[in-house]
Amino acid sequence: MAKDEIVVGSSAKGIGPTGRPMPTFPMPGVLKKHGPAQVVSMVNQKGGVGKTTSTVSLGAALAEYGRRVLLVDFDPQGALSVALGVPAHELDLSIYNLLVDPNVLIRDVITPTGVPGLDLVPSNIDLAAAEVQLVNEVAREMALARTLAPIIDDYDYVLIDCQPSLGLLTVNSLAASHGVIIPLECEFFAMRGVALLMDTVQKVQQRINPRLQVIGILPTMYDARTLHSREVLQRVVDKFGDDVFHTVIGRTIKFPDASVAGEPITVFASGSTGADAYRQLAREVLAR
Repeated sequence: MAKDEIVVGSSAKGIGPTGRPMPTFPMPGVLKKHGPAQVVSMVNQKGGVGKTTSTVSLGAALAEYGRRVLLVDFDPQGALSVALGVPAHELDLSIYNLLVDPNVLIRDVITPTGVPGLDLVPSNIDLAAAEVQLVNEVAREMALARTLAPIIDDYDYVLIDCQPSLGLLTVNSLAASHGVIIPLECEFFAMRGVALLMDTVQKVQQRINPRLQVIGILPTMYDARTLHSREVLQRVVDKFGDDVFHTVIGRTIKFPDASVAGEPITVFASGSTGADAYRQLAREVLAR
């Protein structure tokens, strides 16, 4: 095992890193048919907390378990697209065109990835202009939901990688979603914005999308060797309880290496602890 890879798992006594008994998440059964999709937003207004890594890794793990998954890059930085080897700056069509041009169809924009069962709606810097253009639209908060509607029955999961902001694009994502996963870096300052994010989710629930639920808070970048990481994780569990996933994602150099290679970690380093953690997360998401 590489020295920079942190093992995160249950102890001999069955206690996980969150300090709670670690359940056994069953292997998912084979689906007889696909769809309609569960739409999930990966949201945190703080950058650098593992949203993109979690989106691509969870999506790839769900695809390994036989689910048809569509990843939606909803960040003008296009990091999700780049992480899957798509040259974001060379795109002819992207999520931007879907939002602003009614003549562009989503099936024309969907791009296959190198992972069976995993597709992508790519993005680039053009998306930054969409927020301005949507301001004067009728029902502007529902633009993404309208865009996704034609393919909902084609997939089992749609995972949306949101930009680090609580602006109109993120509200669009929440309005289109059934659930929210909040990647949260195990670092003190990362906790400060979660209450604001929860407030935004609650407002969207009350005013736009009553079906929206918090699926879970996902601790990321955890380093069991440091007291700080352990204390932050414990405070998160103390505050949010069962909203915190049992699965915890540890730090490993394999994640940035996989992004550079343009592959999910489940492909790039299939036997790594990082890949196994996201497979466990996929089973936990399916069990919730």
